[in-house]
Amino acid sequence: MINKKAKNLNPKSIKKVTKERKELLSAVPPLPPELEEKLKNLKTKLDSFKAKVLEKFGDYIIGITLLPPEKAAEKREEKEEKKDDKTDEKKISVLVLVDDTTSTKMSKDELHQKFSTIISKFAEEIDKNIVPQSVLLTDVWQNCYDGKYDLNKLISLSAPLHDTGMLAAIKIAEIHKTMVLKKFEKYILSYVLAGSLTQGKATPTSDIDVWIVIDDTDVKKMTRVELKDKLRAIIIGMGIEAGEITGIKNKLNIQVYILTDFWDSLKEANPIIFTLLRDGVPFYDRGIFMPWKQLLRMGRIKPSREAIDLFMSTGEQSIKRIQHRLKEMGMEDTYYAILTPSQAAIMLYGLPPPTPRETPDVLEEIFVKKEKMLEPEYVKILRANVELRKKIEHGEKKELSGTELDEYVTNAEKYLKRIRELFKTIEEKYDERSVLFLYDEIVTIIRDVLRLEGIEKAQDAELIKLFEDELISTGKVPARYLRDLNEIVEAKRKHDQKKLTKNDIEKARKGSGGLVRFLVEYMQRKRGKELERARIRVKHGEKYGEVILLDEVAFVIHDIDAKDQRIEKAKLNSDGSLGSLEESNLEELEKELAKMKFPKRVFIKEPIFEDLKNIFGRDVEVLLHY
Repeated sequence: MINKKAKNLNPKSIKKVTKERKELLSAVPPLPPELEEKLKNLKTKLDSFKAKVLEKFGDYIIGITLLPPEKAAEKREEKEEKKDDKTDEKKISVLVLVDDTTSTKMSKDELHQKFSTIISKFAEEIDKNIVPQSVLLTDVWQNCYDGKYDLNKLISLSAPLHDTGMLAAIKIAEIHKTMVLKKFEKYILSYVLAGSLTQGKATPTSDIDVWIVIDDTDVKKMTRVELKDKLRAIIIGMGIEAGEITGIKNKLNIQVYILTDFWDSLKEANPIIFTLLRDGVPFYDRGIFMPWKQLLRMGRIKPSREAIDLFMSTGEQSIKRIQHRLKEMGMEDTYYAILTPSQAAIMLYGLPPPTPRETPDVLEEIFVKKEKMLEPEYVKILRANVELRKKIEHGEKKELSGTELDEYVTNAEKYLKRIRELFKTIEEKYDERSVLFLYDEIVTIIRDVLRLEGIEKAQDAELIKLFEDELISTGKVPARYLRDLNEIVEAKRKHDQKKLTKNDIEKARKGSGGLVRFLVEYMQRKRGKELERARIRVKHGEKYGEVILLDEVAFVIHDIDAKDQRIEKAKLNSDGSLGSLEESNLEELEKELAKMKFPKRVFIKEPIFEDLKNIFGRDVEVLLHY
């Protein structure tokens, strides 16, 4: 029954349960006046007791709670038939939980004696029937280490008067544990409280971390993973229900491990598992958790040499990945973040998109010098990004620091904000631009994109269908851009029928900017990927070289890390081999790349491998996935 409720629990059902509880409470008849007066007096006395204890001991007190009647509990458990005297029935049992984890000036016994004596005196002064029980937090944990959970059970049935978070954690964990054991006891090896609570850093809002280890060594009807997933889902559902039952709002953070995975993590020196063993407190254990905890304390659980080497190499690899990612962000992310919008602005003005190297010059010529729409500092930002990418790509700049990257990102944000304003200015200035020109511009770009997808020719009548089938349906272009294209085509149709209105122009123009920007960026990335496929990266000795195969010519870079790179070119023969090499330079290479608008598919044929040996030496190695 518990499992079914937990599984179907959702926010709406939780609200419904809460509402039903409120209705039930409102339906309860009022208490008799004499009983109401008795409870009021009891509350006043308990509040006075709490105030005195907190005033005297302050932060040492992490919990004060009213325990259930001891004799009533015994009667339920042992089914005693005899009744004790009425004096015992009047006793008010209160537990005071004391944090002794930071005490260094006196022994545990001395500390407990001091607290017990003073707290008992406070209780006697207020009401002789108040019977306080002072308990040290370390003793609570020691009971758990010794497999004694009676105190935890009492706390789960108690009514807190003061709590810094520890009582709530014990209460909800104990109730959740009981629910889990009732359903899955044969699978549960350990139920452990962990996290900030057991480290002495608990607050009233702290997450309550619990770890559950499941025995998967005798699983026959399902895989270990299936067992873990199945039990985990139900156990987490029970955690939600435990929160509802107790009214404790702190998140019960439940981690479920199967025994085999736990053991593997232990052998691999997983820091999380080591921390769990060191700080965790078992609320239930079948002889697994505590022996491991003791072995760790004795120094008998040690990481293997393989685990130590793995951790060491992981650190070095992480640093290398960071350095590589910084370079990649400088070479690709910030570069395209401002290059593509710049090309889109030039196209919005009415010109075809220039090459990346030419873009800063065109931007400066049109918008700074001719139209005076843009300040020179923004062209400088674009030039700096283009130059950075070139230096990194050609090995002139080996590393990019985080500080440098921050500066490029900040400048890119500033640049993009200004380019958005430039778009508005262009649109306002050229509001009367012909719909025909807009249509031709979009159609030309779409034809170029389709050509990249392998469709060389397309008639105007089938353009929208091809755009939808090849780009929208395949997920390469978002569906919203199909609506923008339809608006432009519809405006062209109305223009031809002499029915075009200003509203039609505005609708067509509104979606064109986003469509143009997206398609240009798509072509840039597609073209970049195609060019990457035409690169052969090699290692010869301690150097790295590269052969770039274009349509009819190949370029050879002997050392990509050299400051002054030696570049040669050769004709690409029909059999895949290279012709005679002749001296070339970086400028000539970039011109060839710019000319190659739509890269052809390049096939690496057997003769080229002999050429690689002749160029780079017999020990040459071809690198894959570099």
